[in-house]
Amino acid sequence: MNGFDWNAAWDVLPLLLHGFEVTLLATVLGTLVAAVLGLAIAVAGRAPSRFVTVPVRVVMEFIRSTPLLVQLVGAAALFSSVEPLVTGIVVLGVHYATYTSEVYRAGIDSVPKGQWEACRALSLSPRRTWQAVILPQAVRNVLPALGNYAIAMFKETPFLAVITVQEMVFEARQYGAEHFGYYTEAFTLAALIFLLASYPTSLLMRKLEKRLGH
Repeated sequence: MNGFDWNAAWDVLPLLLHGFEVTLLATVLGTLVAAVLGLAIAVAGRAPSRFVTVPVRVVMEFIRSTPLLVQLVGAAALFSSVEPLVTGIVVLGVHYATYTSEVYRAGIDSVPKGQWEACRALSLSPRRTWQAVILPQAVRNVLPALGNYAIAMFKETPFLAVITVQEMVFEARQYGAEHFGYYTEAFTLAALIFLLASYPTSLLMRKLEKRLGH
C-alpha cells in the first residue's frame, strides 16, 4: 500500500481500543502482583535462615536470566487449561517481582539504623516493626521506581500476543493480516496509543520522584 489510508485507520481504531483495555488490565493486575510479591521476596531475603534466603535467591536468578518471552511460552504450555490472559498476568507479575524486590530492598536499606534500634528499645514485635515503622518509610522511598517498572511492563505487554492474548499489538497484526496488508495504519495507531499512555505517566513519575526527594 502506498501512503497512509485514513479510512483503514478509523476502521482499526475500535479494535485497537479494545486491545488497549486488555493491555491496561494486564498492566494493572501484573503490577499489583509484582508489587505484592516483590515486597514478600524482599522481606524473605532478609530472613535469618539460609533455608529461606538461598532458594529465594536461586529462583530470582533463574527468572532474571531467562527471557520473558520464553517464560510466557513455557507457562502457557504447562498450564494450557488456564485462560491465556491469566497466565500472562501472572508471568508478567512474577517476572517483574524479581526486579521490584531489589527496589524494595534498597528502600528498606535506606531506612536509618536508628529506626530499627528505636523499635528494639520499645520492644516492638518484628511484625509491628515492619508494619508500623520500616515498610511505610521504605515504600514511600521507592514509589517512583515502582512506577517506572509499571511503565516498562506496559510496554512489554505485546509479548502476550505469543500466547494468543488479544492485546493491542495482537489486534493490529490481525487487522493487517485480514485487510490486505494495512499493517502501517494499524501499527502506527498502536504506537501512538502506547506513546499517549506511557509518556504522561513517565512525566508524572519524574514529578513524584522530585517531590519525594525534597
